[in-house]
Amino acid sequence: MARRKLSRKSSSRKALLKSLMISLFKNERIETTEPKAKEAQRSAEKLITTAKQDSQNARKKAMQVLNDKEVVTKLFNDIAPRFEDRQGGYTRVLKLGPRRGDGAPMAILELVE
Repeated sequence: MARRKLSRKSSSRKALLKSLMISLFKNERIETTEPKAKEAQRSAEKLITTAKQDSQNARKKAMQVLNDKEVVTKLFNDIAPRFEDRQGGYTRVLKLGPRRGDGAPMAILELVE
């Protein structure tokens, strides 16, 4: 399945998605452009599914992706138990409309309650 390039090289794209996911798990809601939100949603959903296993291996994998101990702890202790009985669809993208200035389509990416 093809991923969006977001007008960046692979290393910059990985860093961008990592920072978006860290912000999402810290604040449980972020405002960004629509393509970035959709791409971050894909990665965040996979990470939450991994976190639901709550094994040492799953923690290592999450730490490898996020590299932020505080966020990984919150992901495993607060966020993953919330979605224990849910099979998917942990996040939602709400469209906001064009950004003032350059007209980029904006969106909110948030965790479902």
